[in-house]
Amino acid sequence: MKNFKHDIMLSCSLKYHGEKKCICRATQIGADRLHGTAESARVRGENSMKKEFSHVPETIDEKELYGFSWMEHVTAIPSPLLVVTSYKENGKTNATMQSWSTFANDNGFYCIFGSVYKGGHMYASIKQRGCLVINFPSADIYAKCLKTIENNGYENDEIEMSGLTAERASLVDAPRIAECFLSLECEYVWEKEIVPESGSVVMCVKVVNVCMEEDRFNAEKKGRYGESGYLYNIHSPRNPETGKTEKTYIGILQKYKAEEEL
Repeated sequence: MKNFKHDIMLSCSLKYHGEKKCICRATQIGADRLHGTAESARVRGENSMKKEFSHVPETIDEKELYGFSWMEHVTAIPSPLLVVTSYKENGKTNATMQSWSTFANDNGFYCIFGSVYKGGHMYASIKQRGCLVINFPSADIYAKCLKTIENNGYENDEIEMSGLTAERASLVDAPRIAECFLSLECEYVWEKEIVPESGSVVMCVKVVNVCMEEDRFNAEKKGRYGESGYLYNIHSPRNPETGKTEKTYIGILQKYKAEEEL
């Protein structure tokens, strides 16, 4: 497989497993569980029963998943889409498309990257300089952000070659993408291998500076959500019963109701 630096492709080590039989059963193990499931379906006004999957379904060939777990595609849980930027050892800008991340608060604001490939420019540059910027693109520049995947040569200025503008961060030694509506300047904190001898690590970074477009402060102007706001990776959902595969989609987030309205 082509060695994309894109962590959407490289974040999991490519280890395939032998075929396993699917354990797929309606939730009817014991009368209480059956009653509970039927009752929850009744409350939801649905006739659908829940089903359980603890092994790869027979309809899914793991060799087609590029190292991802089959559970990734069966659950298809959306994750924010980010562009992580830093300077390579030669001073050229590095830009890496990332997903599978979350944020945490504990005496500060932190980003936890679920999987960073140890063989990529992102990992090497963060380890060398100890800092990075997390950029949030909107839909209108997403195609340019994707071009960083093909412009990933070591000698390339990856941001500018992709039609974007690099600007120096205020508090860390890393570039920001000027066109992104939100940039989080971060310092490296820690990492841990997902499993022993894994090709990827979980990485924690601390946010030390926030740079956001002024119009995003006001929900009556652009705001942070909707078609011009945060983007999400919906990674190729699969039907575990039929094996039918959907495309990978870019998602947006719409407000539903205020808590007190529920």
